[in-house]
Amino acid sequence: MLINVDIKGLEWIVAAFLSQDKVAIEEILSNVDQHGDNQKRFGFPDRTIAKIFVFKLLYGGTAWGYSQESIFRPVSKSEKFWQNVIDQFYSKYKGIAQWHTELMQEVTTTGKIVMPHGRIYTYEKNKHGEWPRTTILNYPVQGLGADLMMIGRISFYRRFKASGLQGLLVSSIHDSLVIDAPSKELDKLDENCYNICMMLKSCIEDIPANFERLFKVPFNLPMRGETSYGINKKDMEVWNG
Repeated sequence: MLINVDIKGLEWIVAAFLSQDKVAIEEILSNVDQHGDNQKRFGFPDRTIAKIFVFKLLYGGTAWGYSQESIFRPVSKSEKFWQNVIDQFYSKYKGIAQWHTELMQEVTTTGKIVMPHGRIYTYEKNKHGEWPRTTILNYPVQGLGADLMMIGRISFYRRFKASGLQGLLVSSIHDSLVIDAPSKELDKLDENCYNICMMLKSCIEDIPANFERLFKVPFNLPMRGETSYGINKKDMEVWNG
């Protein structure tokens, strides 16, 4: 049986942590459906569009880019429309707007970004003499997200090996961990698989504390995982333990 745990909103949590945006932090702590809220606030046709819009903006998306992409063109082909949406987003999340400005200032001044836990990203101007804004905004979020996943993966592996539970840690896929475990039942969890689910839940929730322990940097946001199980990745059922 496959057991899969996804960290809910990993990249959004990372962006909120790095920017310390008060609105984003409050939404996360209050379990607000941020993408649903932004769908209504910005007039998007569905939650998926709202979600993709946010992540694209976190990675340097522009009004022109939104107006040209096929997934956003049915909403509007107007660059002015998308600039207005971007302005509304930054008006709501002022901390993220300020953080994006500070990232660009740090790179244009020093040529690098020093992350809170010590990782350093270096940048160079392109052949046109321009700083690569998309990678400057992208690397901190994607990079710290990967580091947090690594903490969770190692934590789980150590506990799993020590537990004597049966199974194999197959891989981490972006923001999820996948375990292949023998089960006496094909359509429900047996005791072995149930205990693996409990361990996964604990390891994900412990990531902030482990981050602080490792790097002496407080991580003031929770991490939550959604665990599912099934005989293959197509036929997965959510575990509500």
